[in-house]
Amino acid sequence: MVKMRLVRMGDKKSPVYRIVVVDARKAATGEYIEKVGFYDPKSNPVTLTVDVEKAKDWLSKGVQPTETVKSLLVQVGAMEKPTKLSAPKTKGKKKKK
Repeated sequence: MVKMRLVRMGDKKSPVYRIVVVDARKAATGEYIEKVGFYDPKSNPVTLTVDVEKAKDWLSKGVQPTETVKSLLVQVGAMEKPTKLSAPKTKGKKKKK
């Protein structure tokens, strides 16, 4: 499966991220297929640059973006905001009997 996800870069305590298309089986910082964008959450204002045409092309090919990348793509207009919210990924505590 191919995914669109963030790859962390930058120094300690000053992260910057690349938005990349990568095989899901590869390591988090491993080789990627194509760079789609750049995200710097520490700058003021936040820097977000995305090649919208590349992103739309990959999404049309069936690439699955992570939740964070999905929210960033909605911000730049590469994706429409989903009408249904996705379920949280946390597991509930087991009750004692």
